[in-house]
Amino acid sequence: MIFQPTELRGVWVVEPELHHDERGFFGRLSVPKEISRFIPSWRDSYTALSYNQRARTLRGMHWQAATAPESKLVRCVRGAIFDVAVDVDPQSPTFGKWTATTLTQENRLALLISPLNAHGFLTLEPDTEVSYEISGGFEATAAKGFRWNDPEVAIRWPSEPTVLGKRDREYQALRNVTVEN
Repeated sequence: MIFQPTELRGVWVVEPELHHDERGFFGRLSVPKEISRFIPSWRDSYTALSYNQRARTLRGMHWQAATAPESKLVRCVRGAIFDVAVDVDPQSPTFGKWTATTLTQENRLALLISPLNAHGFLTLEPDTEVSYEISGGFEATAAKGFRWNDPEVAIRWPSEPTVLGKRDREYQALRNVTVEN
C-alpha cells in the first residue's frame, strides 16, 4: 500500500500496490499494521457498503466526536465519487480546510481519514457503491455533521447535488457545531 499525504493533517490517499501476472493482478487493499503507522488508534475495524442509485447523490459531511473517535478507509468499488475530507479539529492548523480526491472503480484509490476529519462524497455516476472500512464504531450520540455547502469551508463540489438525505439537508455551518464532546 502506498500512502500519499494530502494537505490536511490526518488524511492520506492510499494506492494499492498491484502485482500483475498472466491472470490479472493481486493487491492488498487494507493492512491494519500498515494503516496503524499513520493512525495509531486503528483497530477492530468493520466494513460497510453504501449503494447510491443516482448520480449527484451527496452524503456528508460526517464525523464522530472525540469521545468515540472513528477513522475511515473509503474506496469506490463501483462507479465514481468526488470524496472530501475536512479538518474539524479546532486545535489544528488546518481547521476548516478541505481536500478532495476522485475515487473510481478504475483508479482503485482510497482515502484514509483519521478522527476529527469530516467525510462526505458526491456520486459522479449512477449505481455507485462505496466501501468503508471503519475503525472505532458508530455511536449515534457521538455523530456530528455540518452543512455540505457551508460558505466558510467553501468546498468546490463538481456539481450541485440532486439527492440529499434529511439529516444532511438540516446540518448547520461548521462554526455552529460543537466539535469536541
